[in-house]
This record gives sequence, C-alpha cells and structure tokens, in this order.
Amino acid sequence: MFDIGWGELLLIGIVALIAIGPKELPTVLRTLGQWMAKLRRMASEFQNQFHEAMREAEMADLKKEVDDLTSTAHSYANFDPVSEVRRELESTQQQIESAMSAPTTTSSSPSPPAPETPPSVAASPEPPALPTLEQPAPPPSPSVGEPATVGAEIKHDDRPA
Repeated sequence: MFDIGWGELLLIGIVALIAIGPKELPTVLRTLGQWMAKLRRMASEFQNQFHEAMREAEMADLKKEVDDLTSTAHSYANFDPVSEVRRELESTQQQIESAMSAPTTTSSSPSPPAPETPPSVAASPEPPALPTLEQPAPPPSPSVGEPATVGAEIKHDDRPA
C-alpha cells in the first residue's frame, strides 16, 4: 500500500524509540494499532454499504425487468385471435352496410355531364367481373418425392435399370 520495505520500518522503529522512549513506546504502538483497527473497520463498513447499495440497485433493475416481462406475458395470455378477427369483420361489415344504405342525394339542379368514355370501354356489354371471396383454390401440385394424388395419371417405366 505505502510500499514501505523492512529497511524503512527498521529506521522508523529506531526513530520512534529515540523520540518516544522505551517506556512509552508499547502504549503508543498499542494506541496506534487500535486506531488502525478502527480505520479498517470503518473502511470495511463503508465498502459493505457501498456493495449493498449496488446490490439493491441491481435488484431494483431486475425487479423492473421482471415486472415488464410479467405485464408482457399477461398481455399475451389475454390475446384471443378469434375475437380480434370477429371484431374486425363486424366493424368492416358495419362500414359496408352503412355505405350501401347511405341515401344518394338527389338535387333539383341538373347533374353534371357524364365524362366521355373511350369507344373500347363503351362498346363492352358487360362490366368487368369483380373477384369474389369464395373462389375454390386450385389443388396443389405434388412436390418432388411426394406420392401422386388420387385420380392422377401414374406412368411406369418398364425398362430395366
């Protein structure tokens, strides 16, 4: 700590023996030892309190993280995808119904002239077909290594290998 070697300690001891005297030296050394012990105890207590404060701060951080994870877990536990989809479908249905049932406003003023349509559009007798939601999906094609589906033509190669 102070980088004092044996030579320096011996010199300090000789000076103390001469300055204090041989009769008072043991009491001075005992008092010095007691003061050093008190200093060490105080330093140890301070260090322990510092470590305790660090542990409490870490515990507070860990508690906060655990609380965040717990609230996230509760939000996932209360998640119901069916009700979410149902609620979205109902709101969409209400929007569509309100758009369809909204009365068209008829005014006494003349309607604006219709824009001219190109001849190719005007000549088509049917409006373009709108996609529907209930179209059957095409059957999946078999992947490599999968057996053929029922009704599919199976070809056998009768040539020897």
